[in-house]
Amino acid sequence: MIKTLKIDVDKCNGCRACEVICSSFHASPRYSSNNPARSRIRVLRDPLRDVYVPVYAGDYTMAECAGRDQYTIDGKVYDECSFCRASCPSREEFKEPDSGLPLKCDMCEGEDQPLCVKWCMVDALTLEIREEEAEEEPAVPEAETLETGLEALADKYGLKTIQTALARLALKE
Repeated sequence: MIKTLKIDVDKCNGCRACEVICSSFHASPRYSSNNPARSRIRVLRDPLRDVYVPVYAGDYTMAECAGRDQYTIDGKVYDECSFCRASCPSREEFKEPDSGLPLKCDMCEGEDQPLCVKWCMVDALTLEIREEEAEEEPAVPEAETLETGLEALADKYGLKTIQTALARLALKE
């Protein structure tokens, strides 16, 4: 079963309820804060034309894409990055603001459906489930993903700080 969000741009009114509930759900502890920069969904907007486009976070990519295509929608030019779901080195979208670690939509794991879908009062977001053979994600993060995250933390806080934090965690076990 593959879960995806189906987005109807014509219905989106830009209320950003999806961003609010997503950032609250993923706060630590859960629902303790609201910071849309931590949201796994972002609403792009063109205020002059009153157009809103929700985009949710996809996989992290180690390199930025080679394509820089542009799209014209109602006379406004958007570059390809505007609609990209990936977190990559060339942009700040879908990165945790404190650590710089990439964010990815987890469809509000543990809930019956993503909360952005539940909270969308205009039905611009709907959950689409289709049956396909999909590769199962490993139970343990891949070494490359883990190393990328640790490098980001080390760049931000310094290797010594990370080592000290890991030592404290090891003592708790």
